[in-house]
Amino acid sequence: MAINLRRSEAVIREKRLKSVVGYQGSIKDLANKSQSGCLKNARRGFSQAANCSSGCAQGHLSTILDAAVVNHAPIGCAADVIGANTGFRWGQNIRNWEKRNVRIINTNMTESATVFGGGKLLKEGIREAYRRFNPKAIFVTTSCASGIIGDDVESILREEEEDLGIPVVPVFCEGFRSQIWATGFDAVFHALLTRIVKPPEKKRPEMVNVINFTASAREYVKEMFAELGLVPQFGIPYSTIDQISRMSEAGATISICGTLGGYFGNGLEQKFGVPYVTTLQPHGISGIDNWLRNLGKVLGKEKEVEDYIAKQKILIKPELDEIKSKLKGKRVVVGMGPSFSHNYIRLLEDFGMEVVWGMAWHFDPQHDHGGLPHCTMELAKKERDIPASVSDQQNHEVLNLLNKLKPDIYIGRHPGLSVWATKMGIPTIMVSDEYSAFGYKGTIDFGYRIIDILTNNSFARNLSKRIKLPYTDWWFEQEPFIFLNDEELKKNAASS
Repeated sequence: MAINLRRSEAVIREKRLKSVVGYQGSIKDLANKSQSGCLKNARRGFSQAANCSSGCAQGHLSTILDAAVVNHAPIGCAADVIGANTGFRWGQNIRNWEKRNVRIINTNMTESATVFGGGKLLKEGIREAYRRFNPKAIFVTTSCASGIIGDDVESILREEEEDLGIPVVPVFCEGFRSQIWATGFDAVFHALLTRIVKPPEKKRPEMVNVINFTASAREYVKEMFAELGLVPQFGIPYSTIDQISRMSEAGATISICGTLGGYFGNGLEQKFGVPYVTTLQPHGISGIDNWLRNLGKVLGKEKEVEDYIAKQKILIKPELDEIKSKLKGKRVVVGMGPSFSHNYIRLLEDFGMEVVWGMAWHFDPQHDHGGLPHCTMELAKKERDIPASVSDQQNHEVLNLLNKLKPDIYIGRHPGLSVWATKMGIPTIMVSDEYSAFGYKGTIDFGYRIIDILTNNSFARNLSKRIKLPYTDWWFEQEPFIFLNDEELKKNAASS
């Protein structure tokens, strides 16, 4: 479906993409229900805390180098700034830049503001952000509190924009609007598409927008693209307002993560005619093959891509064969966001490992370009079906499942959850860097990383002997998804 860029805010994923946060079944069932349009969200009778879309929005915005963020919210909502600042400083570190903190101001809405309105606080916050940081743009992220009381954010921002002479942009990301934290990324990209990105003054067909998080593998990507006659432009983090405004000049847009990049990529194509390359994620050999081939097809670089792929496969074959021989048959559980989860399942199965369960934190049965999730459909074509669930980062479900499956290794993409698997004595890899397992070199490096942690798992083993888990034996005796109110599950349980 087309993205509605006439609105001031992005339509949430539950409505736009029919996304779900509760499901238990298998990859083939997930694919079939996505194709038929009958995937339903199963709600939980008990739920633990999950991420908030507001945190994702302000975390992403705070990495724009010459912008400032005003978080119109109670002070508690600013707790996310700790994580955002840590990530931002890490990104500066890998670039050898001088370190500085994120430029975020919280309006500190109190009980008085929720009764009488927070407009005055918002104006003060915007003025203070302008005074302190002299930004090229100010983004205002909303919160549950400002949304519930109905502060007229847009009117206030229009007035401040006239006075300050820079874009003052609303980003509607109230946590109660969506259960899916990735909606916060959509809110950011909606604001950029409608208020920051400009029509192209000229076209640069060799430039490719690469949508990612920290871009740790910049040099590798530059080398790869140079062999194809292309130049990457990384974003949105660590870009300037001017760079973002000119992303409409690119020959194409491609993403390191389907969940992250889909809204912006499709929006650029829809509004400015920049093709968005839909593809598997570039993790693992088949993933990077597909990523490069689809990019080459869009930009007329098919021969250059095939020559590059052939050369790389010759170089990595000995090490890839060694990795496969050492990992064959190892049992693994995967827990990540939907695009990463299903792409890493493919990568690990290609290594010869047995994925005994795949969890996604949410699931989009369709994408903004109208197609079905490519990575899920590819997995569904394989002969072996893989048990799968959508767990919304619910620790009680994940730990119960790990306790029953007892895999050789857990590979996740969430620090707060991955640490619990380690405390259970299960060797764990936390994929914090989106370029882990990227491309041909990255795939080999990741394979050796798995081998290393399986070879020496003394840390997890020793930690488990000294840790008391917060869950009782009673809970571990239950079915992991007992609180998932899925009528189909109940029918299957009754018939068995």
